[in-house]
Amino acid sequence: MIGFPLRLLARENYDRIVAIKGRAHVALVTGEEKIIPPGARWFLCTVESMPLDRPVAFVGIDEIQLCGDPERGHVFTDRLLHARGHAETMVMGSETIRPLIRKLVPEAEFVTRPRFSELRYTGTRKLTRLPARSAIVVFSANDVYEIAELMRRQRGGTAVVLGALSPRTRNAQVGMYQSGEVDYLVATDAIGMGLNLDIDHVAFARLTKFDGRAPRRLHATEIAQIAGRAGRHMTEGSFGTTDEAGPLDEELVDRVENHQFDPLQALMWRNAELDYRSPLGLLRSLERRPPRPELRRAAEADDHLSLGILMRDAELIKRASNPAAVRLLWDICQIPDFRKVLSDAHTRIQAQIFRQLTEPAGRLDPDWVARQVTRLDRTEGDIDTLVTRIAHIRTWTYVAHRGSWMADPAHWQERTRAVEDRLSDALHERLTQRFVDRRTALLVRSMKAGGELLAAVNAAGEVLVEGEHVGSIEGFAFTPDATIEDDDLKAIRSAVRRALRDEIAGRIGRLEAAPGADLALAPDGVLSWLGVPVGRIAAGPSPLAPAVRVRETDLLDGAGRDRVAARLQRFLADHIDRELRPLLRLRDAPLAGAARGIAFQLIEGLGLLPRRALDGLIASLTSADRRQLGAFGVRFGPAHVYLAPMLKPRPTGLRVLLGAVAAGWTLPVALPDPSRISVPAPPADDDGNAAALDLAGFVAFGPRRVRLDRIETLRDAAESRRRQGGLTADPTLAPIVGCTVAEIPAILQAAGYRPTQDGEGRVSYVPVRSRRPQAARPAAVAADNPFAKLALLARRDA
Repeated sequence: MIGFPLRLLARENYDRIVAIKGRAHVALVTGEEKIIPPGARWFLCTVESMPLDRPVAFVGIDEIQLCGDPERGHVFTDRLLHARGHAETMVMGSETIRPLIRKLVPEAEFVTRPRFSELRYTGTRKLTRLPARSAIVVFSANDVYEIAELMRRQRGGTAVVLGALSPRTRNAQVGMYQSGEVDYLVATDAIGMGLNLDIDHVAFARLTKFDGRAPRRLHATEIAQIAGRAGRHMTEGSFGTTDEAGPLDEELVDRVENHQFDPLQALMWRNAELDYRSPLGLLRSLERRPPRPELRRAAEADDHLSLGILMRDAELIKRASNPAAVRLLWDICQIPDFRKVLSDAHTRIQAQIFRQLTEPAGRLDPDWVARQVTRLDRTEGDIDTLVTRIAHIRTWTYVAHRGSWMADPAHWQERTRAVEDRLSDALHERLTQRFVDRRTALLVRSMKAGGELLAAVNAAGEVLVEGEHVGSIEGFAFTPDATIEDDDLKAIRSAVRRALRDEIAGRIGRLEAAPGADLALAPDGVLSWLGVPVGRIAAGPSPLAPAVRVRETDLLDGAGRDRVAARLQRFLADHIDRELRPLLRLRDAPLAGAARGIAFQLIEGLGLLPRRALDGLIASLTSADRRQLGAFGVRFGPAHVYLAPMLKPRPTGLRVLLGAVAAGWTLPVALPDPSRISVPAPPADDDGNAAALDLAGFVAFGPRRVRLDRIETLRDAAESRRRQGGLTADPTLAPIVGCTVAEIPAILQAAGYRPTQDGEGRVSYVPVRSRRPQAARPAAVAADNPFAKLALLARRDA
């Protein structure tokens, strides 16, 4: 029979021995499990659960130095003093207990086994610079969670181990670490005993712990016990601290490295010869003083405290009227509260169990037990909620293994174990979701390894790095997966840059070779390749020579960005040349004198200008000049000079976009539908819309904005009708400028005609005396008018 300090260790060794000797010959005895085949010859137990009334040839106790532990030490001391095998008894532990064993068990023989590997101190490091295969040690659940969050962000994740976890959850977390799924472990001192892990380095992030009464500094033996988890057998290990904890004292380091510790001064003891004649007698026997100076009476343990609380209930005291009932009461006081808080709820459960077991039936009510268990059988909730439920169900698992208390103990053992397993699996899942980013962990490990990352981009643009979906790529821009947290983006982007080097190089080559039909310029200035935005236009040396800005992305280096920009610049130049060819032909025409000056300003105005800006040059034109300009499509209207081909919808959209970029307007600019030849005049205070309409060739004309070429068509039609028999507000004039019939009178007046009435009351329209219609004369050009801005650019270039 071997007693282990942890249920986890007992179970681990039970499984190992079952594999060697067979299930029929091996027993497992813990507070929560009892597997005792009739032919059992090997018993693996927790120290508290060892069935000492069973005679065996060999008894072993592991970690015997726990005799000095304030909470559990009295149990280990009792086993040291009283547990014996009739052939051999062996206790295993630290040298610090040797002097006291020599006094208390003078016949004991001592055998020393040195550590095969060295443990060395490596000083202080930042958390984020700890080597892989490190365990980070703290002493509270809150600290575990805080540091685990940091390690998830910086290193992709960590396993966590703390005393509140169920053995199944703890095993699952340890399994992640052992398998290499994560390279870090954040734990309390729960790893200091019994867990054999492949840890290379132990880092103390805290050097104080709460011992049940107050915070205190760690003892050298505690540091050594925990640090000793680093290295195994003949593998060297190291330990140190984080920068927040600060360095260790040189003397303490020397003691840990050389295993030089002060011997224990006393062992915890509690009287094991209990008086069951009455509850009061039981309480007094628990408080008996130790018989030897090497023994120190243990502080009141949870079972002792529970007894004191239950004795305040007069009804319970009345029921505990004989030794059997007192012994039962004491057994019930030993039902553990795995939350370690000994709450009122726990002692109320103990009281109810005692009442039911002292009823004539002598069994727990199965319906009552079912309600308690069903209430806990829920896997929703956060980490703390699941930890609390697991603690409660473990208590009921313990109760279920007291066979005489249940009518059907096997059923309840199976039921409570199944609930604990479900809750444990849910807790492992929550811990993994919160503290492990498998994607980041994989990429960080791959990057550290220094090898080439395997990356792929599927037809949908999804980016897979080392088989993990990390986001999508559009053109040359990477969009991370929405599930990636902001703190993880740096590592993800770094991995993607490395992994997509070849992909980006290939895309640049395909863009450079792409035909112009694969690229497009949108009204909002965005340049796209195969429908994906890759850049946008920006103000350049002149409206007809805009610049290009490549879409922001960290996947392009400087050379790659320049190559993309050069291809977009070539496309833009070709696009402008194709769509504005009449304007560029005028620019390159062999004109001279006034004609050359008008052409220059008209080009800078992107195809149209207010006439009064050119009055001086117009007056200097010869008939030959007018014919030459007319051949290129230049028209001299009453209020504007314009290049007629530039009023078509496609060149108009591009001209307005180029003018808006040069003037710094917000894009896209709202323009009339290409099928429209006029629109209602915008409000007088809508300067931005008015300026865009001016540049598009839709000029103020009475109640509407009318396209310039349609004004000339209207004037020709009106003049023809006036000469043929009189000009009236004929409804057939409305389609010429796209106005309503009611707007025709105002439109005619804008065209330079005034109404007259003959003797019979008939209204007709005649030209006003001025050679140029007053209504069509534009107002003074505002400083923010596009023509003013473009003229300023032209003068600056000149």
